[in-house]
Amino acid sequence: MTPPPARRRRTGATGASSPAHNLPRRGTVRRAQAITTYGVGSLIAVDHESFVVSGLDRAEETWNADESPRLHERRLARVLGVDYFRMPPASDDTSKDGLRVRRFPLMHSCPECNELQRHRDFNPPAGRSICGVCEVELVPSRFVVACEAGHLNEFPYWQWVHRSSERGATSSGQCGGKLRLRSSGRTSSLRSILVSCTCGRAPEVSMEGSFRRNALKDLGLKCRGTRPWLGTSATEQECGLPLRTLQRGSSAVWQPVLKSALSIPPWSDGRADPLAEHWDALRQYDEREHVEIYLKGVFKGGACPVPLDEVMALLDAEREEDPDGEADPTFDHRYRALRNKEYERLSAGNDEREHSHDEQFVCETPLGDQSILGPIGVTGPMLVKKLREVRALKAFTRLADPDSTTESKEMPLSDSPLRWLPAMQVRGEGVFLRLDEDRLDDWEKAAAVAARIERMHTAHQRVLEQRADDPARVAPSPATPRMVLLHTLAHVLINEWSLEAGYPAASLRERLYAADDMAGVLVYTATSDSAGSLGGLVAQGEPDRLDQSIRSAVHRAEWCSSDPLCVESEASGTGSTNLAACHACVMLPETSCEHNNCLLDRALLVGTPDDPSIGFFSGLLQV
Repeated sequence: MTPPPARRRRTGATGASSPAHNLPRRGTVRRAQAITTYGVGSLIAVDHESFVVSGLDRAEETWNADESPRLHERRLARVLGVDYFRMPPASDDTSKDGLRVRRFPLMHSCPECNELQRHRDFNPPAGRSICGVCEVELVPSRFVVACEAGHLNEFPYWQWVHRSSERGATSSGQCGGKLRLRSSGRTSSLRSILVSCTCGRAPEVSMEGSFRRNALKDLGLKCRGTRPWLGTSATEQECGLPLRTLQRGSSAVWQPVLKSALSIPPWSDGRADPLAEHWDALRQYDEREHVEIYLKGVFKGGACPVPLDEVMALLDAEREEDPDGEADPTFDHRYRALRNKEYERLSAGNDEREHSHDEQFVCETPLGDQSILGPIGVTGPMLVKKLREVRALKAFTRLADPDSTTESKEMPLSDSPLRWLPAMQVRGEGVFLRLDEDRLDDWEKAAAVAARIERMHTAHQRVLEQRADDPARVAPSPATPRMVLLHTLAHVLINEWSLEAGYPAASLRERLYAADDMAGVLVYTATSDSAGSLGGLVAQGEPDRLDQSIRSAVHRAEWCSSDPLCVESEASGTGSTNLAACHACVMLPETSCEHNNCLLDRALLVGTPDDPSIGFFSGLLQV
């Protein structure tokens, strides 16, 4: 791993005032990476060593309160079932804090003597990772195994070598010999990586074929539920799912499950933060007198930092986000209600002149003439001059994309339940716009549009079913005409503004609001650096500039360097969940897209050569 610049968080550091047990420090990563790249359960390479980021069971004690402050976002905390959030520890060179890591994988090889065994069996000096005999750097195993439930384990080298021996593949491995690993150097493929055992009962074999889907199943091996990020002996009940071989640097080894929310009134001024841990109890009371009695008891007769009138108003606002008609709402229902309230607030606006400087959400109507957007089917643009987004790491998955899995496959961040989650906050700006509902309804009813969406919906639903443990719990695919249209429009706008306004595409992010009663998209700055507050993105929301941007973006989307293959594609993307979409036209960096570049179709914007009427904006191409 390339050493990052100074002033970054150190992994491997510990406690509050001084490192507990004198744990060594290993490497540095940025605070945001502790949520998106190197979160709990992920593998991180530091110089010649490899580690897994430890769970959060003791983090409440070891994370320094000054270097890992609390974050409050009641709406998101309520959906995720926690009281508050904490930023991962990060500070300057004087930091006394950090994330705990554990060595993984434990299997290492020596490039000099070619021995393959556990790290401790090499007898390395304290604090170093070298062979005790050869005094050269040890190499962590390139291969690990994982299952779709999120468990992780060492690659079974002994079983792989002895799979054709008389002892059988499922023996304990006590054959009296030692494993060796070498490279023939003839090619860079798995065929040149050779593993052998000195017992002489099995021939030297290559790693070729170890990545086959059923390679380990054929050896009679199943997942044992190991969770090395919680400790070397941490296991669940026998898992039994098939194991897959992965390279430890593969993105499939760890995928974060991130959930986010915008801070909107009445929660966006921070005044409600002192009551963060009391809202669940306060919701049990309907009467003003009962709420007042509870607050007096909590604050021991002292004055509550939040006036009683505001507390009652906040309780009313929270009840408004309760999913309608759901006695026991699922996570999806609660998260959808959260998005619905954001859509209402973005559409209504929140003028800064009417609020204090502590307000973290400022959304104003542009001054220009909005009627010029009518002919292109866009309405209600809003300038989001100030926003705050909290992104929380809810869980993680392995092998499967988080957006294509069910909650049963999400691996928690700790062994015991926590009342908090790690999170980060982003402050920036954005542009919100909606599509004309009447025109959108007419367009959705077109038979050709419905046929294209049906193909995408079927393919995506098939992916969801293949990756689900319980077919009865498969979530329905979100693919609808307006969702795919809004998603593709957001992508082409991000590409357009990255060219015209000078923003890197990776610094912009989409937030989609697509449902029967919603048809909006928010494009906003997604980084916490200077690109998030320069004001250039808000300027693109003025009606005259927005009109030019949409027209230019649609014209750019009319042609792709991969045409005609792209626009005439019958299926593309992961699991055939895209149609006319590729990296040469509408796909974006992963940090910018909510759906991992799935459910995209450029033809819904501009039409196809055979049927231009499919495109919602096809009329712009005739001007």
